[in-house]
This record gives sequence, C-alpha cells and structure tokens, in this order.
Amino acid sequence: MESTSNPSLFSSLSDTLTKLAYQGFQQSKSVFSLAHKTLSDRLTDTIVPSRQNLTTPLSPQLLLELQERRNQLCETDWKDAQKGVYPVDILFDSLLSDFLAHYPEIWLDLTKIWTRLQQKEYQTFADDIEKEGYPRYYLQNFHYQTDGYLSDSSANLYDLQVDILFNGVADSMRRRILSPLKEGLKPFSSLPAYQIKVLDVACGTGRTLKNIRATLPKASLFGVDLSPAYLRKANQLLSENPRELPQLTHANAENLPHPDNFFHGVSCVFLFHELPGIVRQQVIDECFRVTKPGGTFVICDSMQLSDSPQFEVMMKNFSAMFHEPYYPDYIRDNIGERLEKSGFELRETQLHFVSKYWIARKPG
Repeated sequence: MESTSNPSLFSSLSDTLTKLAYQGFQQSKSVFSLAHKTLSDRLTDTIVPSRQNLTTPLSPQLLLELQERRNQLCETDWKDAQKGVYPVDILFDSLLSDFLAHYPEIWLDLTKIWTRLQQKEYQTFADDIEKEGYPRYYLQNFHYQTDGYLSDSSANLYDLQVDILFNGVADSMRRRILSPLKEGLKPFSSLPAYQIKVLDVACGTGRTLKNIRATLPKASLFGVDLSPAYLRKANQLLSENPRELPQLTHANAENLPHPDNFFHGVSCVFLFHELPGIVRQQVIDECFRVTKPGGTFVICDSMQLSDSPQFEVMMKNFSAMFHEPYYPDYIRDNIGERLEKSGFELRETQLHFVSKYWIARKPG
C-alpha cells in the first residue's frame, strides 16, 4: 500500500517547531538580560549606595503583569510574521556580532557611569567630541551613556544596552510599527513598489530601518538622525543587506531636509521621551509637512500615565535610575492632541509591553 504525505501536517509541525524556537530564543534573551541587570544593579548600589533611595520596588502583582505583557508582545510578534507582515526569519535577528565585539565594554563603561552618578554630572563629553551646532537639550548623557549620542563607542553599545533594558524584546517592540505602516501604505498600492518612500525619523543605529526593509523589500527608504556616529553604525548595519541602501542624512528632526508632501509613510521610534514638549510639537509639525496627503505617520515610544497608571512607580523609577530629563513631562503629554494640532488624523493608539503607539494619517 502506497503511503501519502500530508503537506498541511508537515506545515503545521514546522510552524510549531519554529514557534518553539522563537519562544526559546526570546526566553534566553530575557534570562540573560535579567541576570545582567541584577548583577550590574547590585554593583552600582554598592559603589553608589545613595542610588538605592531613588527607586521604589515593584510589587509582585506588577511584575506578573509586566511578564504577561511581555508574553503578549512576543505572541503578537509571532502572529504578524505568520500573517506575512514580515518574514519569519527576522524574528531570529540577533545582536550576536555586537555582543561578541562590544559586550565587555558595557562593564568597562559602568565605572564611568558610577563617577557621573557620584558627581551628578549628566552633560559631560570627552574633549574630542564636537558639540557645536547641536541643540542644548540634545547634549545630555541620556541613560548615563558616555558621550551621550555623539561617539562611536556609544553607538556600538546602544543596541545591546537597549535590548538588555527591555529584557530582550527591543526589536519586537520596534516591529509593532510595521503592521500599521504597511496597512497605511495600501492607498498607494497602484504605485510601483520602488516609488513608495518611507522615512524613519531619528533612525539611530538603523534597527528600525532594517525591520522596515524586511517588510518593504522594494520601497525607497530614508533615515535621518542628529548623530554622525549613530549614522555610521546604521550604515554599517544596513549595508549587510544586499538590497538598496536607505538614504541616510545627518539632520535635526525639527528641520527635516526633505520637500513637502514627499513621503508615503513616516515612522519615529523611541525619540519623543527625550525631547522637550515644544520640540515634540515641532518634530510632529515637520513630519506632517513631509508626509503626502493620505500618508501614514506611526510613532513608538514609552507608555504614559494616561493609559498605564498602574505602572506609575515603574515610570518614576525609570526617570530616577537613568538620566531622562524630559521623561516626567513626556509621560503626561497628550501626543494625540499634538498630532491633531499639526493636522494629522489620529486613527488609533496601541499598547505593547511598556510601549505606546500612535497611528495617524494626513488627510487628503
């Protein structure tokens, strides 16, 4: 008797194994991140004991909810890949090369952080760092980073530090912009794919652009950032992809170097909490200017008090533990109102893990 294979059974088994691999990958990153933070926090509290008085321990209930939110984020990430929003293989994109090359530098940099904490110096830069031409609000040691965002060393450590901060799901959080961005581009589906233009504002080291490229392989991608060092890192990362390189520009988001009504889609990830309120509005106004009528603007940033009041203690801890001078104002800011003030139509807001997302459209 001749046997017959069942393609759907093999497909289902393959999906199950791939999902288990993804879950294991995420769990391993979570365990490592928690171990790193536990050890580094204990060392820091020993060297700078006054730091312990700045934060409040989270309740077991809050920690459980935080874990549930993280699990939901990973499930959404998996489902978007299954639906074809982006390729499944992007779920396994790792920071292994950065880890092998630069992880020891994180520990070496910790001694410099201790000095800044003890001396309360949060706007310090090496003598060879060029500071002319940058807005005053930008010249900060955000996250206590050595040289802020203006050195190659900072750029090399950034992605590792952020992924550890978010327990291994920083890219999963970035990818939550991809589904609404892709959906928002549907009104332009009659255009050839290469004519679709997408801008990532404050593109940093290029992680978001890398995810957008996986989602929109033929679109024309653009990035803008205020840090030459981070743009160098982004160019290095994005050049690993054989497809057309995004066009990266050194510029301030308050004055984007692009024509009016130029982009079909605009994204902005993890920027607004590091801007003063008046600058947030200026950046949104600029994003409105360069977006085509009918185009989409998607923002990803921290959750806020209005949607996650139960996490107020954690938000206060974040502001106290890291140098984030504009965060207390950000968590109380009405970004939706700012979007509408500039002319956008706010279509939807979403919450994933500890981030919030605004999906807006330019009328037309």
